[in-house]
Amino acid sequence: MTVLLATNNQHKVGEIGTVLSDLEGLSIVTLSELEREVCQPIEDGVTLEANAWIKAKEIHDATGLPVIADDTGLEVDVLDGAPGVYSARYAGEEATYDDNCNALLNALKGELNRVARFRTVICYVDGLRTLFAEGEVEGAITGEKIGEGGFGYDPIFRPNESEKTFAEMSGKEKNRISHRGDALRRFHTMLASYVTDSSEIIDA
Repeated sequence: MTVLLATNNQHKVGEIGTVLSDLEGLSIVTLSELEREVCQPIEDGVTLEANAWIKAKEIHDATGLPVIADDTGLEVDVLDGAPGVYSARYAGEEATYDDNCNALLNALKGELNRVARFRTVICYVDGLRTLFAEGEVEGAITGEKIGEGGFGYDPIFRPNESEKTFAEMSGKEKNRISHRGDALRRFHTMLASYVTDSSEIIDA
């Protein structure tokens, strides 16, 4: 069974591949590995669930392959859940990871309440079924960027059960407690029963 990841973000590819690697018979490919170019869908949903479904459904329709897509948001309590679904473009449409981190740190300047959470929604579409899995991790926004690893808001997010930011952790440490790791483990359980019955799944 071949499954397409609806991303070229190598950090996400690594995290997803690590959790799903023990599913026998599962082969994972990325958009950049396809022989033809596939346009990235416009993520104009107002929820993480909607954006994950848009990506999975449109790319499945374009390729015929089973597709895994995800959307992730960082929700800050004192900002009424912002940046949320707009996390990737919090500082503007062309924002870099640094731009977004700096914008959030500026928005929280002088603020004592820094409670936040990461939430990930995974959507899988294969033509026969649509599956959703969700994961989250509670934590807080630091006062400055700490650590050189990870991506996105990792340098300014410290999960509650750790003294490190995500950017200070190894990939294994992060996967163990992260929002994406949580969602992927739930998704792994759902997908495992289908991988062994390839007769039900569009085979690429």
